[in-house]
Amino acid sequence: MAEAHPVGFQWVMEAKRRGATVIHVDPRFTRTSAVADLHVPIRAGTDIAFLGGLIRYVLENDLWFEDYVRAYTNAPMIVGEDFRDTEDLDGLFSGYDPETGTYDVLTWQYEGAEVEASAGFRDERTMVQEAEHTEIAGSGGAPFSGTPSRDDTLQHPRCVYQLLRKHYARYTPEMVEQVCGIDPQTFHRVAEALTSNSGRERTAAFCYAVGWTHHTVGVQYIRAASVLQSLLGNIGRPGGGILALRGHASIQGSTDIPTLFDLLPGYIPMPHAHQDQDLETFIEYNAGNRGYWGHMDTYLVSLLKAWFGDAATADNEFCFDHLPRLTGNHSSFPTVMAQARGESPGYFVIGENPAVGTANSKQQRLGLANLEWLVVRDLNMIETATFWKDGPEIETGEMVTSDIGTEVFFLPAANHTEKDGTFTNTQRLLQWHHKAVEPPGDCRSDLWFYYELGKRLRDRVADSTDPSDRPLQDLTWDYPVEIGRTGIAEPSAEAVLREINGVDADGNALSSYRQMKADGSTAGGCWIYTGVYTDEVNQSARRKPGGEQDLLALEWGWAWPMNRRVLYNRASADPEGRPWSERKKLIWWDGERWTGPDVPDFPVHTAPDYRPEELNAGEKSIGGDEPFVMQGDGRAWLYAPAGLLDGPMPAHYEPQESPVPNALYPNQRANPARELFSRPENPYNPPGDHFPYVFTTFRVTEHHTAGGMSRWTPHLNELFPEMFLEVSPELAAERGLTDNEWAHVITSRSAIEGRVLVTERAKPLRVADGSGGTRVIHQIGVPWHWGPNGLSTGDAANELLSVALDPNVHIMETKAATCDIRPGRRPHGPDLVAFLADRRRAAGLEE
Repeated sequence: MAEAHPVGFQWVMEAKRRGATVIHVDPRFTRTSAVADLHVPIRAGTDIAFLGGLIRYVLENDLWFEDYVRAYTNAPMIVGEDFRDTEDLDGLFSGYDPETGTYDVLTWQYEGAEVEASAGFRDERTMVQEAEHTEIAGSGGAPFSGTPSRDDTLQHPRCVYQLLRKHYARYTPEMVEQVCGIDPQTFHRVAEALTSNSGRERTAAFCYAVGWTHHTVGVQYIRAASVLQSLLGNIGRPGGGILALRGHASIQGSTDIPTLFDLLPGYIPMPHAHQDQDLETFIEYNAGNRGYWGHMDTYLVSLLKAWFGDAATADNEFCFDHLPRLTGNHSSFPTVMAQARGESPGYFVIGENPAVGTANSKQQRLGLANLEWLVVRDLNMIETATFWKDGPEIETGEMVTSDIGTEVFFLPAANHTEKDGTFTNTQRLLQWHHKAVEPPGDCRSDLWFYYELGKRLRDRVADSTDPSDRPLQDLTWDYPVEIGRTGIAEPSAEAVLREINGVDADGNALSSYRQMKADGSTAGGCWIYTGVYTDEVNQSARRKPGGEQDLLALEWGWAWPMNRRVLYNRASADPEGRPWSERKKLIWWDGERWTGPDVPDFPVHTAPDYRPEELNAGEKSIGGDEPFVMQGDGRAWLYAPAGLLDGPMPAHYEPQESPVPNALYPNQRANPARELFSRPENPYNPPGDHFPYVFTTFRVTEHHTAGGMSRWTPHLNELFPEMFLEVSPELAAERGLTDNEWAHVITSRSAIEGRVLVTERAKPLRVADGSGGTRVIHQIGVPWHWGPNGLSTGDAANELLSVALDPNVHIMETKAATCDIRPGRRPHGPDLVAFLADRRRAAGLEE
């Protein structure tokens, strides 16, 4: 965190100054480790085994926050008789189809109730079989049908509590050592520190970043942490929670508004291409009937009114038919493979650099080379804009410039200091940034680009009678512009933010998403952002100094939703509405309303003893003691009866490429539901001695992501001038590597070179070898900031990686893969092609 998220890490150091214990679990010893109370080296790709061991420790030693768990989680719910666990099926859950590599989730349901994920059972149960994986869970919420059976004594063998105990019974400290390489003494230090800092008087927090998400079981990593935190009562309470760190200033904003193919703004699922689906059926099958997802109709209709204005009426279902429809998996990697097949003529690349910044970069470039046109908007002439003339395949002879028909349009972009707008940061905080200087030359903001593109497209179809042009014709696109010193007519970013916030029938800014209507009288671009323009004031621009506020700092920026700083904060009070402790109070029931220093994440006037009628919907369906208001049952899920594609409870699976078998489930090595793409340019390393080591990618503070900004900045390149490879002294001795000399890392996809950094920070770990013994695992650290362009050049780490994805969110595995390492420089030119072919043949991957 200190390395990749230094601004946020200041608060970790502040917490430590106040007495907090800081534990850093990471394959590498980093700047975070240097200031932590304890660094725990772990084998990359094994975090579920570690977290599962902690879950077992909590359960077996009765250290769970019993009052919290009984009242606020689904521990008492009874699961149907058809469910079978990994412990019953040797690493599989019930419902697995080996031919499709997918699960039928019906057997994971509760007894006596049917639970659907927020994206609706129609998409979940039918589309999944065709690999059309929508954002099934949305941001929470699952419609219920029926009343689940429950056992409040937690003794029933099929209640969630007992299933959890059974599932994690084998995740002992000894098993954690065999899988993760963490010795039992260190494991117990972590377990004791975590549990002693949880309960009524204390809370603990987890911080994670791509070290958890970039795996074929990435979603289940975070699920495992949420199970653990729910058992300990660390959700919805000050100082608790699970914090998703963001490595770029507005990555959170890009998922909120969003840039994801299967979501509409505010985590509303994108419609699928069902026949005869209208607005009513979409709402019926995708909205929850309980909790705040029960008002999806108000969020969606307000969105349609914001986009299509007066053209959106009740008679035409508010232009619902204007929305695009999903016809399959249109995430990044299938799109690139479609490009390679000639099925995608054009591509916009904005704020990305896939030619070096995405897993299996060669595959990315093969896709780019098969386009008709490519638009690249960036600050510098990045590798994605120049692959056709100086990419690695030009040097090796695998591509010839004159044979590449892609027409590339490079459009220079303004940087963040040259434009107004917001960042949405790690803690869901919108912060306004003001333009400091005008962009030079032809550089333009992203807002200008999209505004101008929209204007010109609408002008092209203004007189069209083709029904397919109607959405563009109806689109509201009348933003005010501001003329800067250079004469550029820049659209007003504040006007866009106000549109996102939403307005009522009189054009006044809304202050809450609860004011949204389903009758077309309100318009708002993203319901979770409603309130950022309360009282016609840009709330994201507030900068009241921290010394003038309490610790929640409600007047510094604006956090979605409703400027709430702690989600699910009703859980900070007991079922009767009293704080669990004076020390950890946040909101409480004062006899008339919920009050406290934070904005209540609960209907303000719903008393703790309120019990809804069976037919109540929306917030009226939420009981006074049900704090998880986005869930259909108001509870935290220790077990997920719906919403996930690879299991209702996290289970340890090895990465796609691993040097050892799965010690927990020997017959099921990797996630059985992972997404694989068996293509000639995407081979997977087999187990064995040909690729005996593990590598993990990482960042340094001095460079930024794939280097598109930092590799053109002289002083940063002086600090970190070239690509390097971190290895332990033991691995250096084993492979004959010399500090500061050249070495090259090899996979079946490619080989890259860098200077050797021999360091004690890289620790070999001893784990089970699958045959009753143990073996030492060496892990190599590979930074991912380099590429062939810029002031500081070097091989790109992503050349080494394959494409294997988490089935829930289509995220690639970049944090754990196998390799070999050898001293000296790698082969160059055509020799590299021959070298890699020899390595693949030796590994049995090709004839």
